[in-house]
Formats: sequence, C-alpha cells, structure tokens
Amino acid sequence: MKTNKSFSKRLRVTRKGKILARNPGHNHFNAKRSGSEKMHKNRAGSLEMTAKNRSRYLA
Repeated sequence: MKTNKSFSKRLRVTRKGKILARNPGHNHFNAKRSGSEKMHKNRAGSLEMTAKNRSRYLA
C-alpha cells in the first residue's frame, strides 16, 4: 500500500517516535483572538495512532 503523502506532510515524527500534528483553527478568524489564546493554539499536539494506521500513513 502506498503512503498517503498529503497526510504524512502534515505530521512530524520526533526522535522518540511520537507523532506531532498542527492543531486546527489557525487560518482565519484570528483577529478577535487574544495573544495568549493564539500562543496556546500554536503548540503542536501529539497524535495517537494504531500500528496499522502508522504504517499506512507514514510508511
């Protein structure tokens, strides 16, 4: 099975093997958000995947 390239480009694998993904909700409607809220949302969140999905998306 081929790797899903569009999905794998949105993920980052750390040295210890954790998968990090950018949190949604950054593209528009951010002018009304406070600075602290924007900073808080900027942090990447970890993603839990099964071994089957990991091999499918990350190869």
